[in-house]
Amino acid sequence: MEQLTEEIEMLLEGGNDRKLKKLLNELNISEVEQLVDEMPEYGAKFIETLSINRAVNVFRILDFPTQERIFKKLSGAKISELINELPPDDRTSFFSELHGDVVKQLIILLPHDERKEALSLLGYKEDSVGRLMTPDYVAVNKDWDVARVLSHIRRYGKNSETIDVIYILDENGVLLDDIRIREILLVKQETKMSDLMDNRLIALHVNDPQEEAINVFRMNNRTALPVIDETGILLGIVTIDDILWIAHEEYSEDIQKIGGTEALDEPYLDMPLLRLVKKRVGWLIILFIGEMLTATAMGFFENQIAKAVVLALFVPLIISSGGNSGSQASTLIIQAMALGEITVEDWWRVMRREILSGLLLGVTLGIIGFMRIFAWTLFTNIYGPHWFLVGLTVGLALIGVVLWGSLAGSMLPLLLKKLGADPATSSAPFVATLVDVTGLVIYFSIAVLLMKGILL
Repeated sequence: MEQLTEEIEMLLEGGNDRKLKKLLNELNISEVEQLVDEMPEYGAKFIETLSINRAVNVFRILDFPTQERIFKKLSGAKISELINELPPDDRTSFFSELHGDVVKQLIILLPHDERKEALSLLGYKEDSVGRLMTPDYVAVNKDWDVARVLSHIRRYGKNSETIDVIYILDENGVLLDDIRIREILLVKQETKMSDLMDNRLIALHVNDPQEEAINVFRMNNRTALPVIDETGILLGIVTIDDILWIAHEEYSEDIQKIGGTEALDEPYLDMPLLRLVKKRVGWLIILFIGEMLTATAMGFFENQIAKAVVLALFVPLIISSGGNSGSQASTLIIQAMALGEITVEDWWRVMRREILSGLLLGVTLGIIGFMRIFAWTLFTNIYGPHWFLVGLTVGLALIGVVLWGSLAGSMLPLLLKKLGADPATSSAPFVATLVDVTGLVIYFSIAVLLMKGILL
């Protein structure tokens, strides 16, 4: 890639646009996209130079900040070409990110039918399947025979997003079934489409959330799925490339939220510093205020700590163990929910598993904690004559705290989902902060119960 970049730079400096165009049109789309990333100042030049079909294919895989930066530098003629040639779903995605006044000006550049289509697509909710769908597909009537269908595909298939799947409609445009192209190619030409229907239709609703569409694609191994309205009329299709893009964005957003920050709407290095700080500071303030409760909890048990200072030695051990178990459980449940493996209705099964796993994990750490105190007692008298009580307190506290951390970490994402919030916002730092405070209460409560009248 380095050699290619040097060659491109030489052509740019020499002003040899003919050779530059030839070279760019011979490269893979991904290589041109990489050149745009490495040489952002020439991004608009590359799009202007490419043939329109290749320019569209490069432009549609760029992130929005890069698209916008390039778009502002393009000539009016190239903008008109680009907007008209972009697939409807990619055009809708691009329009949805732009300012309203800019969208109005760009929509004027579209032919009447496509302008009507763009306005229709923009009318759907931002995170709905309607924003992803394209109306470019091949649909046929249930009474057509295979010969007529093949003739129809030859005539209109080149304008379709995909011809892997053919959609069967009734006379009112209601979707009846979808059939893979290979099933049509392998039967006699006089076969009716109604005879090929198997009534195993899987369709998306136009107002479904995009996250649900990701799960449907994942579970059904499809390259495209039809989109219908409330009456079953076929409105468009969603293809796997759009779903993969959305899945990538959802994954990135969830990872950022799990880390305890708001989702970034731009690449990290392109994000202005003050906006980056703003995205992070909110959660940090909330978590900081939450951690203040830890000091409050320790203050409540101040007398017990003063009488048995040895208890304070194990505070970091106790709260970190609870926080770690909670973060583990939270991350596992959020991922399982994202993959469609569990739903809110599975809360009891999840709780039952986490009670058992939390107990086993807690017992394991509790034994290790007790053995650590026992081992140190063999060589030093740091824990005094009541080392057994100290070890038992730490061991039982670890069982309680790890169990509580596992329960809190697993139930919070499900509770947030039930309330209509994003489960990813029950991030690892949030769970850890919650368990820190409650872990101290568990620890000192067990200490008071076991040591009252002896050390306390």
